[in-house]
Amino acid sequence: MTTPSPLAATLSQMPALAELLRLFLSGKHLNRVAEPALWAELEKQEDSYISLFAALGFDLRLDARGFAWFHSGDASSNIGKTSRHLALLFMVIFDAQANTGKALQSFTDWLIDNDWLIEVYKQQQDLLETEGFNPDTLTELLGRACTLGFAVAEPAGWRLLPAVYRYLDHFEDLALAAKDDSDEGGSMADGDLDIPDDEEDS
Repeated sequence: MTTPSPLAATLSQMPALAELLRLFLSGKHLNRVAEPALWAELEKQEDSYISLFAALGFDLRLDARGFAWFHSGDASSNIGKTSRHLALLFMVIFDAQANTGKALQSFTDWLIDNDWLIEVYKQQQDLLETEGFNPDTLTELLGRACTLGFAVAEPAGWRLLPAVYRYLDHFEDLALAAKDDSDEGGSMADGDLDIPDDEEDS
């Protein structure tokens, strides 16, 4: 009787390996709420997946708030452009919700529909037009956000997924830094927001 090799034994405990690899290589984020079965599989063998992907040259990161992704420190101009567009989209969404008194940490509960998106556009029209955005652009960006695992489409609109914490964390850091600079009489430079830069552009 042939004894399984250590590698074969390890791989046998990772039945979702191929599916996870395809998902992360596409630039998508895995979210616990959107794909609970796949998330449970990843969590169950977290150390093994991290080690194997590291051996293949990938930096798998899991956030306890319920999302995972392949992190990359090298950003092409296209990747940076995609991430900055998403950052602007999420920023105006958060700003609009903050103006209504909603807690930003509850963003996964928000339903974003077309009518509300048009209202967001009207509130930030000058800024969005400067960036070349129109209401259709925001809709297209939400579709891109779905592709990358930042949102999910529903019959009545879209919902943001936990991976958006990657942006919200940066927004809150920026707000804190701006407050500190204001207290010290300084000012924030335009490029001080280190937004996620490993989103692929296709």
